Amino acid sequence: STLTSATLPTPLKYTLINPDTQPTDLSSNFNRAAEYIRNAAEDGATTRQSAEYLKRYQTLAKELHIGIVPGTVFEPKTQGGVASDHTGPLANVAYFIGSDGELLGRYQKKNLWHPERPHIAADTESPHRAFNTPWGRVGLLVCWDIAFPEAFRALIAEGARIVICLSYWVAGDGGEGRRFNSSCEALFLQNVCVARAFENACAVVFMNAATPLGSTDGKDLLGKEYGTLGAAEGLSVVEIEMEALDVAEDVYKVRQDMATAGWHYPLAYETKKMAIK
Repeated sequence: STLTSATLPTPLKYTLINPDTQPTDLSSNFNRAAEYIRNAAEDGATTRQSAEYLKRYQTLAKELHIGIVPGTVFEPKTQGGVASDHTGPLANVAYFIGSDGELLGRYQKKNLWHPERPHIAADTESPHRAFNTPWGRVGLLVCWDIAFPEAFRALIAEGARIVICLSYWVAGDGGEGRRFNSSCEALFLQNVCVARAFENACAVVFMNAATPLGSTDGKDLLGKEYGTLGAAEGLSVVEIEMEALDVAEDVYKVRQDMATAGWHYPLAYETKKMAIK
């Protein structure tokens, strides 16, 4: 069943964490993030977003009775939502861990940024799936996925109320475009996050990594901009008024239109019954 704001605590307290991760020091990465998570738990937060390494995060989530969305991991690409021990092409995978330590959702990145394509495989077979959590129905995306409104619409068709997008988005990704606007990547992210929230009457949580030199664009935008972090390592606790999503739908009626018989955009999810509540 689809969870609605009537069944959820409101405001929903959400913690955004962007530790300065080091690719070759996994233990240090976890320890830095865990320290932030423990501090956030003391402040009464219920869900947080962080980076790296699944089983240790599951243990931490269970210990602190808190939901965690770690940073992505590389795993063998599979069909559907279950991880595999088999060797093969690697996928970029995001997980949602419940407060009991159980895995509530798994997503393999579909839209690869072009430098990734020689190294990891896109999941072109599995549909986007939303899933139930104690904090509402959630969808996961990874980084460049956010550039595709179709990904959001597929999750909205699945009843997602919150879409969480994990990222490592570097300011230099703008390439030659930075000649025209040196802040083009920050501008892109700020606008696309807000647009996706309005387009779909959903909360958007976009979490980027930190860097000591400020070379990433750290944007954490939740519909209206409830909270934001810059490029430096840090933590921010924000509250999302879930009722605002109901008001947005009442004003714009986007989900209602999408659920109308004969809706005139022939997308892959049009033929299924939408869980839009």
